[in-house]
Amino acid sequence: MSRPSRESPTWDPTQYLKFEEERTLPCRDLVARIGLQSPASIVDLGCGPGNSTSVLAGRWPTARLVGVDNSEKMLESARAAGVSAEWVLADMSEWVPEQAFDLVFSNAALQWLVNQEHQVSRLFMSVSRNGAFAFQIPSGEGDWTKALREVAESSSWRGRFPENLVDLRTHGLEFYYDILSPMSSRVDMWETEYVHVFPSTQSIVEWTSGTAVRPILDLLPAEQERESFLADYAAAVGRSYRSRPDGKVLFPFLRRFLVAYR
Repeated sequence: MSRPSRESPTWDPTQYLKFEEERTLPCRDLVARIGLQSPASIVDLGCGPGNSTSVLAGRWPTARLVGVDNSEKMLESARAAGVSAEWVLADMSEWVPEQAFDLVFSNAALQWLVNQEHQVSRLFMSVSRNGAFAFQIPSGEGDWTKALREVAESSSWRGRFPENLVDLRTHGLEFYYDILSPMSSRVDMWETEYVHVFPSTQSIVEWTSGTAVRPILDLLPAEQERESFLADYAAAVGRSYRSRPDGKVLFPFLRRFLVAYR
């Protein structure tokens, strides 16, 4: 069996949902800013365990909801959550809908796509007239990414991973604006830096192990190797973040938001 590539990291719903509140808050902020009154159909691309789909259902309870994800484990968790939606196992980079949606939505998933210029414009074409394409992505910037890169490029791990594996495929808002503005009637954009209060730096390791660190761990076939890498990463994170007087650790995390209206 071949090793998983960066394009197909394995996902663990339990690991991801250890920080459900923190991961869902940006989704709530994005949904609150979407200027659609009553979209009849909504697709949630990269829906994961369904926490984002639940937020969409809460605002638009009568809409037809479709959740798309390439992880069967994530979709199993989504089904178990009880949200009334259609769950589709598919890679959103290849997903082609049978008909347009009033809202094409994605919460922290587009950063996994290769050739985003093509993909973002292609996904916008799935938006119906007077509908919207709304997404949120992490910036991929921060001391945690520096720590991760430091470990991956260290003498202990150098040569084990593809070049630029640590770098998330994210761009500034101007990149997405230039793609979508020629096709849109209006584009709203903003950035928010969330400052999470964690009990220790180990929480930062746990947080990133549910997302950005997954492709790295997938390339280490032995459990002992994965544990060794995480130990080195935890030490680097510990050097990068300082505990506050109460022992807690502040974890700033920048996210970018965009809503393009057809």
